[in-house]
Amino acid sequence: MAKVPNIKVTPPGPLTKKIVAEDGQYICKTSKTSPVAIKSARNAIVEDVDGNILIDFYAGIGVLNIGHCHPNVVKAVHEQVDKFAHFAGTDFYYEMQNRLAKKLDEIAPGKYPHKVFFCNSGAESVEASMKVARWNTKRKTYVGFLGAFHGRTMGVLAVTASKAIQREGFFPMMPGVYHIPYANCYHCPYKLTYPSCDLWCIKILEELYFETLIPPSELAAVIVEPIQGEGGYLVPPDGWLQELRKITKRHEVLLIADEVQSGIGRTGKMWACEHWGVVPDIVASAKGLGSGMPIGASIFPAEFDFDRQGRHSNTYGGNPVAAASALATLETIQQERLLDRAVREGTHLRRRLDELQERYPIIGDTRGVGMMLAQEFVVDRKTKKPAKKSRDEIVEKAYKRGLLLLPCGTSAIRYIPPLTIEREHLDAAVDVLDSCIKEVKAPA
Repeated sequence: MAKVPNIKVTPPGPLTKKIVAEDGQYICKTSKTSPVAIKSARNAIVEDVDGNILIDFYAGIGVLNIGHCHPNVVKAVHEQVDKFAHFAGTDFYYEMQNRLAKKLDEIAPGKYPHKVFFCNSGAESVEASMKVARWNTKRKTYVGFLGAFHGRTMGVLAVTASKAIQREGFFPMMPGVYHIPYANCYHCPYKLTYPSCDLWCIKILEELYFETLIPPSELAAVIVEPIQGEGGYLVPPDGWLQELRKITKRHEVLLIADEVQSGIGRTGKMWACEHWGVVPDIVASAKGLGSGMPIGASIFPAEFDFDRQGRHSNTYGGNPVAAASALATLETIQQERLLDRAVREGTHLRRRLDELQERYPIIGDTRGVGMMLAQEFVVDRKTKKPAKKSRDEIVEKAYKRGLLLLPCGTSAIRYIPPLTIEREHLDAAVDVLDSCIKEVKAPA
């Protein structure tokens, strides 16, 4: 087993238990699932309050693409907070916000000049993108995909379709949203096989839905994750995203790419849509953009800008400290050639994961691009029946042995360490994963 310097892992200690108990007493019960109380973190190594050392394959749910506390980000944040920490970014001018917007214009898909709306999260960036689409098309409806996650605020909750619990109790949703199945070749909803299917799972939008249910003349935008995140890290087959782009262009429908989780270098390109040469009309970004600082951005052609002040706004968007962190993040990705590193280390990680799949029948599928990888756990490979309990058991065993993992989909685990993770830590994490899977049997 690969060695991690000074690694020491024990069950949660007294300080962790105290913090977890107080959290439950005072903080809204929302989505906390891992009984780990963090003390400090550097790159891909985390220390909890009881002195346990863990390897982070979680990366803040894909936020920390350049690792915890990267020196460039720490320096940029300190320099900015020493000057001023906040002025309403929509009311006042400051250079840091302009520099970040210019950088996003440079790296955004498409050659046309872009405008940027800054906000604080992925959900807000999608909300803004949807408003830009509605304002410019004067159309009222949207198409999303089953399995999609775009956030939990009331507007984007209408297009989110990842888990029923996220919508339960919050009806009615925003009207005018339709969903169709996402491309899922491992569990094809139409029981077809790629490529003989001829991409029916996207052609059905035009050939059936537009003819029977969704008037394209009233459709403002299709919103899509180029690689579906919470839904299971589903990678569409070659040609699928390109066909969707053709359909939207034929009907003058805008295409919104939700790159909140798949963007900012995670897949080995700045944006996942670039793997298929697709240029969306609007890009929603967050997570990896800020390296832990709350920032999101909706990026769109300059001609799509609102006609006057007040059409859309917020208080904290483009906060100078968050903007400094984001600019340092993007510059670091370029300076340290982290796109190349994502490909290189992602290829190594994929090879190790493929080896696990060869040894353990409980692993039904290994998929992903770059450092956005996942494995799906099944009862048996023939039926592909999900083994959710086994997946959850692996995640629990792993954290007790010093590896932080994050589930997705029905029975998958996503592997999203920082792009900057050291090779020895990458290998050590896979060794821990191996030892956990070895002890878990798929239920009958």
